[in-house]
Amino acid sequence: MHVWVMFRLVGLGGLAALWVAGVPLRAADYAGVDLRIPIAAQEGGSLEAVMVLPLGGGRHPLVILSHGSPREARDRPGMSARGMMPQLVAFARRGFVAVSVLRRGYGTSVGPWAEGSGPCEKADYARSARAGAADIRTAIAFMTRRDDVDITRIVAVGQSAGGFATVALTADPPSGLVAAISFAGGRGSRPPDSVCDEDALVRAFGTFGRRSHVPMLWIYTENDRYFGPALARRFRAAFQDSGGQVSFVAAPAFGSDGHALFSAPNGRDIWMPIVEAFLVRQGLHLPAVRPSTPSSLKPPKSLGAAGQAAFGTYLDSPGSRAFAVSATGGYGWRTGRVSALEARDGALANCARATGTICRLHAVDDAYVVDP
Repeated sequence: MHVWVMFRLVGLGGLAALWVAGVPLRAADYAGVDLRIPIAAQEGGSLEAVMVLPLGGGRHPLVILSHGSPREARDRPGMSARGMMPQLVAFARRGFVAVSVLRRGYGTSVGPWAEGSGPCEKADYARSARAGAADIRTAIAFMTRRDDVDITRIVAVGQSAGGFATVALTADPPSGLVAAISFAGGRGSRPPDSVCDEDALVRAFGTFGRRSHVPMLWIYTENDRYFGPALARRFRAAFQDSGGQVSFVAAPAFGSDGHALFSAPNGRDIWMPIVEAFLVRQGLHLPAVRPSTPSSLKPPKSLGAAGQAAFGTYLDSPGSRAFAVSATGGYGWRTGRVSALEARDGALANCARATGTICRLHAVDDAYVVDP
């Protein structure tokens, strides 16, 4: 198990991180921990996970974040539980022990991928969602053995396929699950604006609605290219008509594909107020921790508007990170790395790939590499 200590909060959910072995070396805002969650029913099986938690003792409510599934199977092994670090921090700032878990078949989680839904013309989406829910349940069972988790206040949050699995989880909820949130939940999107066997997917939502009694929040955007507004409304109708409880939010269009609302760094300003209002209604609202000592780094003067926004994302990103620029105003960055060296090499490579030129470093972590 690796532990890193968050010494300073930067903006909404960004962190400067120092990796250490063992326990924190000094007072800090949060701690982050890499976890391996064993799968009891599968010998040698385990799930990759990352936890971010407030320091200072006591019990905290638990939130489990579950990811989506890429359209291409070849992209599953490259996924990382750290991909949701900004979202983890956003919840940890509100007093949650926040965990992101990769289900079987994704990233370095050990175990066969179990979420297949069968042939397109005869999809079994309920089976797929239940398989995902089983891994979320495993993560919850593991976390509720910790002394710093309040086992009576558990929230499940999922995006896309993870949101659909979260819906399935509410149909057979673990003890302590008091609320659940689905961002653009669904399954079976192949090319944009096309879903394999839509009617089967709608029926699966109805199946889960018959047994779901956990309060849920669903958020879909007007320009979701996976599950568009008309289909999302069918999901809601099937779920509610079967008895499910859901607060449905039709969010405005976001970027080029609103399906990325939860995962995009600039999406938090939209979804967090919606989530906080829902948590208040469930008696789970906790005040956000104020950031300490905001970063004094300034963006490179050569950047245009898009680059300025990218530098803001860099500042709000976790882990060791680096930002590189080219002589022509191009840029690239790398965040969430274990070491500054890894972040530096990644930023230079990303910048060179994006611009086709040699790049130089502007900043590593919270220090300039060249004069601003």
